[in-house]
Amino acid sequence: MTDPAYTPAYTAVALEADVAPDTLKAVEVGGRSILIVHHGGRLFAVANQCSHAEQALTCGRVRWGWIACPAHGAKFDLETGEALSLPATEPIATFPLRVIEGRIEVAV
Repeated sequence: MTDPAYTPAYTAVALEADVAPDTLKAVEVGGRSILIVHHGGRLFAVANQCSHAEQALTCGRVRWGWIACPAHGAKFDLETGEALSLPATEPIATFPLRVIEGRIEVAV
């Protein structure tokens, strides 16, 4: 359980203008590859690695709130990271994201 007094530390990773609608941008935060996804008018931050094939999701297809792994087509919910289809059975990590004065910030 997360401590209610815990405040995540955010890192600026990109400008909001750098991630146009319906595009993806891979960034590095704390040694982790994070994928910023602009979909449906919202920004999401997810691990840039499929939990099944360990394939980068950078070239993944994004539709209806999910991203599909380019290797085997496993789908993951952009908001929760939940695996939505086989062959993946484990979720991918998601990260808190905020936009401050046009800067996208992610907490890892």
